[in-house]
Amino acid sequence: MIALNKIHHVAIICSDYEKSKSFYTNVLGLSIIREVYRPERQSYKLDLALNGQYVLELFSFPDPPKRPSRPEATGLRHLAFEVDNIEEIVAALEAKSIVAEPVRTDEYTGKRFTFISDPDLLPIEFYES
Repeated sequence: MIALNKIHHVAIICSDYEKSKSFYTNVLGLSIIREVYRPERQSYKLDLALNGQYVLELFSFPDPPKRPSRPEATGLRHLAFEVDNIEEIVAALEAKSIVAEPVRTDEYTGKRFTFISDPDLLPIEFYES
């Protein structure tokens, strides 16, 4: 068996770097570890942390193809964040003019969750612990 420790990070390619950078830092509150521009690729790479732990790479490339908008499309379905209180998250999102889907309850775990979309329509889930 392969000995995996944990997920190290998730990488996301965005269509509008500044808009996505603002979303992940100003809306979701991730902190910037490192930002690099790679001229040979005409690409930014932004390393982001959650509570001091490296979790996300944000990339920009010239003219990336659009992501299928349905979460049932092949590939990454969504990015999920664990939260303590779903109502507080929904209120904080609303204060930033972001509307979350209605809160639902996971029929298997009994935990509550909701979704929003990032600037490129990547589904972002908030799942109550």
